[in-house]
Amino acid sequence: MSEADVSKIFAANLKQIMVSKNIKQTDIVRALGVAKGTVSGWCSGANIPRTDALSSLSNYLGVQLSDLLSKKSPADAVSQTARKEKDIEKILAQAREQLMDAEGLMFDGEPASPEAIESILSAMKIGIAMAKEENKKYIPKKYRKD
Repeated sequence: MSEADVSKIFAANLKQIMVSKNIKQTDIVRALGVAKGTVSGWCSGANIPRTDALSSLSNYLGVQLSDLLSKKSPADAVSQTARKEKDIEKILAQAREQLMDAEGLMFDGEPASPEAIESILSAMKIGIAMAKEENKKYIPKKYRKD
């Protein structure tokens, strides 16, 4: 696959993800600290980001690098991300219920306040998201449906 083909695929995926998440080019410029012309070039297919910028962009958009660079539909990536968020929220709802029902729950040496419980849940959300990312199943190239 030529570099021009990769640029076109990247631009199409980027634009579709931006539309689905209601993100504008100026949002990306501010979030990543890159020039407006750079982001415009990404969206038009004139070029693709360097590796470090590509990683930052995928993190900002909440998608995998492969979702930006592969031929598969980025809508699938968005739905997978939404599904992952829904799973995390379900786990957090169960944890919230257990924490609220726990008698004698202490946080920093004092009875846990609702704000303290929310703080615990925020930390759990980050940890769960990181664990899900780390534990994703690896699929060897010969079995992938690219």
